Amino acid sequence: MTKVSVLSDHACHLGEGPSWHAGRARAFWFDILERKLLEMGLDEPAPRIHDLPFHATVAATVDHDRHLIASDAGLHLRSIESGALTELCPFWDKRPGTRSNDGAVHPSGALWISTMGWRFEPGFGRIWWYRAGELRPIVDDLTIPNAIAFSPDGRTAYFSDTLDHVIYRIAVDPATGLPQGDRQLFCRVSGGGPDGATVDAAGLLWNARWGGHAVDAYDPDGHLVTTISLPPRQVSCPAFVGPQLNRLIVTSAYEGYSAERRAAEPEAGKTYLIDGPFRGLPEPAVTIG
Repeated sequence: MTKVSVLSDHACHLGEGPSWHAGRARAFWFDILERKLLEMGLDEPAPRIHDLPFHATVAATVDHDRHLIASDAGLHLRSIESGALTELCPFWDKRPGTRSNDGAVHPSGALWISTMGWRFEPGFGRIWWYRAGELRPIVDDLTIPNAIAFSPDGRTAYFSDTLDHVIYRIAVDPATGLPQGDRQLFCRVSGGGPDGATVDAAGLLWNARWGGHAVDAYDPDGHLVTTISLPPRQVSCPAFVGPQLNRLIVTSAYEGYSAERRAAEPEAGKTYLIDGPFRGLPEPAVTIG
């Protein structure tokens, strides 16, 4: 039995990058365009909203007290308690008009983080590998790189190019998270574009279908096995949350909406919670050196 409910009715302009901090039993996610970080316990009535000095997209757990934040200003350590920021490196994609986008931590402790053009320029999208202070590009020639996730054994990475409606897979070294070989087609997505994703303990890839009112689950062979409908059209990213990792938080957005469109779709930008017969994987801590 699957149940969909509203976790937070705070409407995000571009809700993205949800994550679960197990030690603090709290969910975190971003409103990228409004430069906000939202923080919430699952039993709380509303999120705590933190202002940020940049457009942030990924919060990777370092330890009990710190996140590694990826943004259009670079990589920063953020104190969860105080909000203090410490720069690790400035923004690494030197092409004008680019920003960070999707990301996830591989079981080895390596962070995969994508960059893209603010105007969705074809070919501007890249995926980068970061671990222990080292940062290098690993995938090129994308437009909107999304759906970064890893198989439970750490031997397969997934990523998408949203505007091309495709999800790729690529073999990776389980010890380092570095690619081994070339990307291969995992699946084609219809009725919307593949946005953020996560993998559960059974190896299913759960993908938010931007423009499609849905989160879809694919088996390791790329076959669609489950679709869960959601009220907003622009569903952006899922993450497993809760002490048992058996709940799914899903962000959404009203990016690009007119006032009339927002009035017609009041659900847009809210953050949802899905209860169902699934279980996620613990999020690895990122290795910062």
